Amino acid sequence: MSTYVPPGWPPEVHPPGSERFEDTALAWLLDLVPPEYRRYGVLRRYPLALARMARHHVDANVEAARNGYRTARAGLAEAVPPHGIEAILDIYRREGGRLAALAKAAELVETALRGPMAPGDPDYQRRFTPKL
Repeated sequence: MSTYVPPGWPPEVHPPGSERFEDTALAWLLDLVPPEYRRYGVLRRYPLALARMARHHVDANVEAARNGYRTARAGLAEAVPPHGIEAILDIYRREGGRLAALAKAAELVETALRGPMAPGDPDYQRRFTPKL
């Protein structure tokens, strides 16, 4: 069994097919969603459902950061001086990059949780085969 993981794979999650993959994926995904989601046992029983919810949650955060970046100048101009707005925009740029990487990682984990992929599957080739 290869331990290759594609670029963007979260370091906290063991590779697909490894003994602890599902456990580490579950723990990582629970950290992505609001803490209240831990109350729902169905999400622990069906990690793929949790992965989907986590991906949607992270995608919404990415969109919120983009919207915040687009509207920060106009929305804060009367209350925040220009240097403060620039600092806020810098936060949006940094967090936006982090959130986009998290969204990619969540998508990769969700794909892996869908189960073993046949070598002929295009997702398998694209995501889980090392590039030479």
